Amino acid sequence: MTGGLLSLMLLLAPASAQTAPATPATPSAAPAARPIPAANYVAVGGYYYEQGKYDQAYVAYRAAAELEPSNPAALLGLGRAQVKLRLYSAGITTLQKLVTLDPRNFDAQIALSQAFVQQYIGAGDRTLVAANLGAALKVLQDAEGVAQAATQSGDLLLSRVWNERGYVYKLQGDAARAIDAFKRAIALNGENAILLYNLGDMYYATGNVPLALDNLQQAVILDPRDPFNRAYYAKLLALSGNVAAAKPEAAQAARLAPKNAYAVGQYGVVSYLARDAVTARAQLTQAVALDPLRYPEFYYYLGRLSLDAGDLKVAREQFTRASALGSQNAEYAYYLGLSYERGAGAVAPDRLKARENYERALKLTPGYKDAQDALNRVR
Repeated sequence: MTGGLLSLMLLLAPASAQTAPATPATPSAAPAARPIPAANYVAVGGYYYEQGKYDQAYVAYRAAAELEPSNPAALLGLGRAQVKLRLYSAGITTLQKLVTLDPRNFDAQIALSQAFVQQYIGAGDRTLVAANLGAALKVLQDAEGVAQAATQSGDLLLSRVWNERGYVYKLQGDAARAIDAFKRAIALNGENAILLYNLGDMYYATGNVPLALDNLQQAVILDPRDPFNRAYYAKLLALSGNVAAAKPEAAQAARLAPKNAYAVGQYGVVSYLARDAVTARAQLTQAVALDPLRYPEFYYYLGRLSLDAGDLKVAREQFTRASALGSQNAEYAYYLGLSYERGAGAVAPDRLKARENYERALKLTPGYKDAQDALNRVR
């Protein structure tokens, strides 16, 4: 038995079972089993949550919440675990209950805002959850009031509020407000690499690659062991044309976190951009095995590899996965159309499916020239 498992068993075991009685008890005098405290289940839930084992964390937190329905730690942990497991409605309900019970609970408000955002991101039809982003901003307004009233760490709390706002504004398509929000967060907490990452990501989204690289480089300097910062920095270097500097950065990110799908996958992306197809395929395949549902980009680059090699059957499969997971990405739809437009060997072209995907790409990004030119070809 490992030390970690033994510790968890001791956490859950009732106090009467942890020490042997001084004298044997008679059957008539046997004490009743003492119930396991909710705090023990919360501790176990926290352990599993930190390990990324959200299903096991959920079970522990749920047990704690059943024992003590108003336990703030149990409700917060349960709500977060539900969101991680994509049980968005249940997570929102749990966190709303906690905020109602404890309106000054800052962490609960941040978690509730994030739950609204994650449900919006994960929705197949975002029109059904269109109000979520407004609801998230409303919760963040309440969280700002709690942060401003805090006697300690007020600036750090406010930086978290502005960071979350920046993310919501980004999803609303308001780049200027998103950049301003991330800048405000950094002004309040300049030593946080996550905030620099987010600002860099926003600059990249608006086409300002130099400022994106500058902020990502600062994030890597602040937290050199963070695989997300380094992997994203590596990709931006490669996209800017500096593949010579990008590849060792990407390789280092993957070495730092060999089980981190994002780091491993970005090493694959950088390798593809560096024309190293062997490394790219190996890393991208490993990344989607580590996390099959979170990163459509990796299926997209696997599709590009197959398209380059003339394997249209596999290319179509990979682009279909990318388009299903990244349904708002016009480029994925365009390349899926391109794979259907082409034919090779036993794989015949399918102009109807090609046209459907080119049209979808144009609907997602009006004026997408490559998609329009392709659509003109197959009409």
